[in-house]
Amino acid sequence: MCNRTFDQIAVGDEASIERTLTASDIQLFAVLSGDVNPQHPDPVFAASTRYHGVIAHGMWGAALISAVLGTRMPGPGTIYLSQTLRFAGPVRVGDTLSIRVQVTAREVDSKRLALACTCINQDGECVIDGEAHVIAPTDRIERRRATLPEVRLTDATGVQRLLDAVKSIPAIRCAVVHSCDEISLRSALDAREAGLIDPVLVAPRARLEALATQFELDLSGIEIEDVPHSHAAAARAAELASSGAVAALMKGSLHTDEFMAAVIAQDAGLRTARRISHCYLMQTPSYPRPFIITDAAINIAPDLEAKADIVRNAIDLCRIIGVEQPRVAILAAVETVNPHMPATMDAAALCKMADRGQISDGVLDGPLAFDNAISVAAARIKGIVSPVAGRADVLVVPDLESGNMLAKQLEYLGGAASAGIVMGARVPIILTSRADSRETRIASCAVALLVARHYQTTPP
Repeated sequence: MCNRTFDQIAVGDEASIERTLTASDIQLFAVLSGDVNPQHPDPVFAASTRYHGVIAHGMWGAALISAVLGTRMPGPGTIYLSQTLRFAGPVRVGDTLSIRVQVTAREVDSKRLALACTCINQDGECVIDGEAHVIAPTDRIERRRATLPEVRLTDATGVQRLLDAVKSIPAIRCAVVHSCDEISLRSALDAREAGLIDPVLVAPRARLEALATQFELDLSGIEIEDVPHSHAAAARAAELASSGAVAALMKGSLHTDEFMAAVIAQDAGLRTARRISHCYLMQTPSYPRPFIITDAAINIAPDLEAKADIVRNAIDLCRIIGVEQPRVAILAAVETVNPHMPATMDAAALCKMADRGQISDGVLDGPLAFDNAISVAAARIKGIVSPVAGRADVLVVPDLESGNMLAKQLEYLGGAASAGIVMGARVPIILTSRADSRETRIASCAVALLVARHYQTTPP
């Protein structure tokens, strides 16, 4: 990183940088400035404002002007004296700004420069302009450019907001299937304490009581359906749900395939016309809205018909949680249709099914690569014009393996919070992993409560 001394600078000289605004930029600026005005980091609040979405802090653009002055021209050694600014328009996530400074005057005695400053977006619109006054360096400076650490503003209130949204809804009776380890039993009790479920524990009574004694858990007042083993627990829970005795099912310490086999059995009475599928409802610090990944837990290699139901189930869940017209991205490795890549062919067919009304209440696009689905900037670079690209509410994965890896990568490497729910049955099914956190389990119960309430008036 090299500077330009006063003697090397003439009137009319200019320097510039380009920067594309990301959600992380907004979070980072909020961390540094302490300005957590919800217009910037909170997409739900921002949607209700005059700008109908998240916009950058005005001073984020001003900081980029400072970056040009401090690193390009004059560069290291510059002393900032004053800056005027006019904010002419909003900067949104995905906008690319060209930040330019141009020398308009020089004062030889004081080594002062006046510079016109502009921030122009990708549409050629000036969103910020002003004038800077600086003292330019007189000595040559050359330094190695620093590598900055990654800093994020983490929203730890997602689960609490979900709980706030359901606090006025009465708890639902929920069959908790074979909760014969500490995690699953404690999860049921935690959800009960949070006012989300009235648990019916379907498991061997002796094992439950021994577990409660070992970990000092209070089972008083909780209904127990005594069964001999996990297989019987799954079958009995399905009977309770089919008869209407419970409004939801929750997996305990048995294997998913054993649990789901009882649910989908023909004599269980829980099947609908739809294929059953799983939805991961996720929130990550680097994406400005909650989103769904589906299917990452039930359907191993779904065909086109199964994928259509997976999409329909995800759209239903979106609408239940308040997204009226969800944007659905059908993921593949590329964003073009390739006859040798079945996922791209399925994506194209699903979009045409939506065009013909076979899939309704959502906006579909695909195939979309993951970066195009979640990044406006990436979509723009590749020339993709789409109401879904960069703004997806639902990510439909090609198969279970890719979806499961994506969800867990986001959770463990990306700091995502998640909730898991199975759709397409006559009752919501809470399907969590033994490795899931308490917050994930509580959030999953809260989502199940919303779905169960919806099913009371609109049965699946």
